[in-house]
Amino acid sequence: MAADPRYAAYSFVDRIDRFEAGKRAHATFAIPARIDAFPPCLVAEAVGQLAAWVAMDRIDFRGRPVAALATETRFRGEAHAGEQLDLEVELQECDDDAVAYDGRASVGTRAVIELADCLGPMLPVAEFDSPEALRERLTLLRDGGAPEGRFRGIAPLPVAITADVPGKRRCATLDVPSEAPFFGDHFPRRAVFPATLLLDTELRMALDCAAGSPLLAGAPPRPIKVTHVKMRSFIEPGQRIGLDVELAELGPALLRAMLSARTEGRLVATARVEIGAAR
Repeated sequence: MAADPRYAAYSFVDRIDRFEAGKRAHATFAIPARIDAFPPCLVAEAVGQLAAWVAMDRIDFRGRPVAALATETRFRGEAHAGEQLDLEVELQECDDDAVAYDGRASVGTRAVIELADCLGPMLPVAEFDSPEALRERLTLLRDGGAPEGRFRGIAPLPVAITADVPGKRRCATLDVPSEAPFFGDHFPRRAVFPATLLLDTELRMALDCAAGSPLLAGAPPRPIKVTHVKMRSFIEPGQRIGLDVELAELGPALLRAMLSARTEGRLVATARVEIGAAR
């Protein structure tokens, strides 16, 4: 079966092998061996996509969750090209207004990421995608699955640094592409810049800035957890986003990064990241 390009650029569920309607599911995603990396924010996106399938099915595809708010995302390990992700989600509540869920991803017995107390507001699905096409896709995922190896990777988005105090603060601008393959998945009827790509960009900035902190004593910085993620509005193709990362001491060899994103003077996203020294 040939891969459907519609689900190649930003779709991270290959096969759903356990599905308890409206409650929980388990799925897999084979990270293609040919790509350079599969960063933690995309692993979180994969978990969120599985939750979206369970939630949309729960309300008969009247709505879909968007811009989920994660109370806490814990980074337990890394996922590498060529590995298979095991994805699990459990819905706490779900109706036409919102879905609340927990989720996790692992590679074999190795934990990769855990999402706690995620909340996704539901918006009318027809504004973003075809309900009929989504029903057909879920049937395919549950009945044998989609072809593996569709994803071709996403290069880190370039930013223009506007201020830099190593170990303290970094500011930059990000020009969201006007066109990109991932908009075909996110979403066909209304292109929206993925929140997980925004978070990935800011997380990279935070780690680069933290590398200059004497608190880490020269050790490579690593993310421990992200908390208080909040998307306040959609980011559209072609918008210019101002990114701000501020670091503060949180404890011995431990930093807290405050992340924010603004466009046209409006705050559109915030998050906090704990950063420690790689072991």
